[in-house]
Amino acid sequence: MKISNIMVSVDLGAAAADRVQLAASLAGRFEATLTGVAARPVLAPMPVGDMLEVERVWAIEERLADEQLAAAKALFQREAGAAHGTGWRSAPTAPLIYLASAARAADLVVVGRNGPADGDPGPMGVPAGALLMEVGRPVLIAPPGVESLAARRVVVAWKDTREARRAVHDALPFLTRADEVHVAVVGPGADQEGAEDVAAYLSGHCVAVTTHLLHRPEIGAADEILRFAHREEADLIVMGAYGHSRLREWVFGGATREVLTTTPICCLMSH
Repeated sequence: MKISNIMVSVDLGAAAADRVQLAASLAGRFEATLTGVAARPVLAPMPVGDMLEVERVWAIEERLADEQLAAAKALFQREAGAAHGTGWRSAPTAPLIYLASAARAADLVVVGRNGPADGDPGPMGVPAGALLMEVGRPVLIAPPGVESLAARRVVVAWKDTREARRAVHDALPFLTRADEVHVAVVGPGADQEGAEDVAAYLSGHCVAVTTHLLHRPEIGAADEILRFAHREEADLIVMGAYGHSRLREWVFGGATREVLTTTPICCLMSH
């Protein structure tokens, strides 16, 4: 597998510059094109009352959207540096829908973590969980403050699901370049999840891999994986994203939801 196009979500939040630098470093490593993607909806006023006032407010909103999209492009161009090649896409529309659509041309999409203490990215922000459900591509969750990713030591949080199998396959460009890959299974039934088969699959791709069965976690599954990754000095977690639909909103399982909002290191997820 080859990563030839990386897309990064660009907004005007505090973590945006770090995210673009991270994506640019990956583009350089994989000799991939880096494409910045931004969208900002034009918040239309209610068409009631004085129509001249409605038109005036609409014009102000259009101008604000144009200005913020221009600022996002300037940020991307500044932080992308000497990437292998760059591109830019933007539109005055809903950012989630626009990025999910644009990602048909991407091998990997980089978005920010959505933790409660991460700050508001504003109207151009893309929620990672909702994107995972829509995009059909592997998504790299980037915590604030992370400007590069060596991915020399990787933890695969394994559970025998379709999503986890997809994630391991999608992560092969990272796993084949890693020095160490640890397949970790959490829970009392850890020995029933087929970890050895996963290890054999990765070994067939010349990956240096070991398996770890964490039968009796002292804490929740997500915290156990994060603690294990810290102990192994890993800087990348690979895992499947699980969810189901409820009232047209995606509600994730506990481990996925916690990792999406609390992971201190990068996490590559697929659904």
